[in-house]
Amino acid sequence: MNDPLPLRYVAIGDSLSEGVGDEPWPDGSARGWTDRLASLLTAHYGNERPIHYANLAVRGYKTAQVVDTQAQTATDMRPDFVTLTAGMNDIMRPRVDFDALKSDLVGIVEPLTSAGAKVFVVPIPNIAGVSPAGPLINPRRLRLNAIYQYLADEYGIQPLTNTTNSVFEDPRAWDDDRLHLAPLGHERLACAVAESFGLPVDFDVLSAPEGPAPLRTARTEAHWWWTHVRPWIYRRLTGKSSGDGRVAKRPHLEPIVADGR
Repeated sequence: MNDPLPLRYVAIGDSLSEGVGDEPWPDGSARGWTDRLASLLTAHYGNERPIHYANLAVRGYKTAQVVDTQAQTATDMRPDFVTLTAGMNDIMRPRVDFDALKSDLVGIVEPLTSAGAKVFVVPIPNIAGVSPAGPLINPRRLRLNAIYQYLADEYGIQPLTNTTNSVFEDPRAWDDDRLHLAPLGHERLACAVAESFGLPVDFDVLSAPEGPAPLRTARTEAHWWWTHVRPWIYRRLTGKSSGDGRVAKRPHLEPIVADGR
């Protein structure tokens, strides 16, 4: 009897797909919702279809960098599933060319869907209640999500998850830096994408935790500015990126076990 063909899952994009903000693996490497999703796929398909998983994402990357360094590699892997997070680093810059951004995203998605891959793009939630940057980037966020919707309509990517009034607008789903998901957010995003891919999920993945979110004080705000905003501004002023010198954490399709490694 022939061994079953593996299901190939490739994650591409930026820090969200790399796993920044989640609890790290014991060796200190980023975990994240994509690793969690790979675990869910493995648990669901079991011995029926082994899961081979690659993660090409690198923190700090803008969409053009994803095109240049990840898109063709991902397409060449002939994946069954692809998750893409790109655009947030573009809209956080002082200027953004939305025509170029749309063209880059089409250039990533079209070859993948044409080859038969099921592609999921993560929309940007409204983080007005999470970060002071939220109201400032909201118009850009809406334009980026409109591009995602265009990709869904024209290229058949998975329908976008409605994040309005969901856990992804709750501060508890976000890391202390208020730009990356916390472990709760990574866990819920993995489950939301798994559900979109047809896997059974036995709870409401979008519901917020019970009880009020922790209050923010002058002390917590000062800590946030000093610890997270100050280094971010420094990188912008000096032309540096959090991704400088970093490479993909899982550059090849490899089989995984149930814990996602």
